[in-house]
Amino acid sequence: MSALLTNANQLKCAAQGRGDTELPASVHEDILAEYMAILAKGTDFHEGLPPLVPKTGSRGRKPRRPGHNLLIRLRDFRDDVLRFLTDFDVPFTNFWAYLKIPGSFRTIKGARVFADIRSVISTAGKHGLNILEIITVPPAQIIARL
Repeated sequence: MSALLTNANQLKCAAQGRGDTELPASVHEDILAEYMAILAKGTDFHEGLPPLVPKTGSRGRKPRRPGHNLLIRLRDFRDDVLRFLTDFDVPFTNFWAYLKIPGSFRTIKGARVFADIRSVISTAGKHGLNILEIITVPPAQIIARL
């Protein structure tokens, strides 16, 4: 599956490089057919394995292996997984979403601003000053108070 998706992304990038806004229908159909064949093969494999033993006293559905759960998600969300092929504005990976995790910085400038603010708060706390008051005054007044 990884090789198929990587190859599909390369085909998309090549089409974008040529100025195309979509893949040819035959190419998209071939990718979709191979995608479904891989899912079918993986599902057959997992369903052929001995079932997992449920935890004592557990209720609900029978437990499945992580790979089996992944196959089901890839099947159920097929259109979402392959959206990068039909909408060239959709990126292949969610790398940029990863960068937006709270606590991380999008730019070096943002990291420096955070470090400056954190330094002022720390110094104000060490001097026994009201932190909320310090962060609401102009920078020149902060320096004078510290």
